[in-house]
Amino acid sequence: MAETLKRVLSRGGAAWSREENTPAAGPPLLLLGAPGSGKTTLLFAAALEAAGEGQGPVLFLTRRPFQSLPRGTGTALDPMRLQKIRFQYPPSTRELFWLLCSAHEAPGPAPSLLLLDGLEEYLAEDPEPQKAAYLTALLLDTAAHFSHRLGRDCGLMVALQTQEEADSGDILHLSLLRRYFPAQCWLQPDAPGPGEHGLRACLEPGGLGPRTEWWVTFRSDGEMMIAPWPTQTGDPSSGKGSSSAGQL
Repeated sequence: MAETLKRVLSRGGAAWSREENTPAAGPPLLLLGAPGSGKTTLLFAAALEAAGEGQGPVLFLTRRPFQSLPRGTGTALDPMRLQKIRFQYPPSTRELFWLLCSAHEAPGPAPSLLLLDGLEEYLAEDPEPQKAAYLTALLLDTAAHFSHRLGRDCGLMVALQTQEEADSGDILHLSLLRRYFPAQCWLQPDAPGPGEHGLRACLEPGGLGPRTEWWVTFRSDGEMMIAPWPTQTGDPSSGKGSSSAGQL
């Protein structure tokens, strides 16, 4: 799953090349960040990316419908790609369990990518570690079932909101999830320029390659702008202004 997200992020700067544009599901990926860090925007961009690869439909699970589609998603809102994204809105953990357990009965082609946004909202209903472990197992089993039907790997990407001051339950949940999601992408606040909301996106592909980083900012209209993270070892802000930030 890291390769799909890497292609999404790298299109915003010079780091992407067509040689890397090869569909590969890879290990399950956990997308982590504080409220408002762009997790949903990146998930949606990954859904559009996968929908354009011709590998099959995409299943996007979230607790509630979007009020408007996320901005800043590059290849933008191609109707053909949007038609390949199946949105479902389980409103509770119980409904999410039911949806995952009945996935083998769903008609139509199997998804090539399974996305879940807002995992923390489902975990908050019952913070016991056993429930988190059960939900994680269901997600992995559902992706494995789709992989069997497809004859190739079905990707799995889950977004989890992190808190600046996490309690013991949050730490336990994160420790458990990181065991089963070897690939991770952290969206970390960084010192932005005046009037900017800036983040450092750090992608750990789960043993499939080196760590990659990007500088992410949001314009006042919500548009996401991405540039490769400066490679200088000195002032981390050097190069932010000179790099031509691409639009996601």
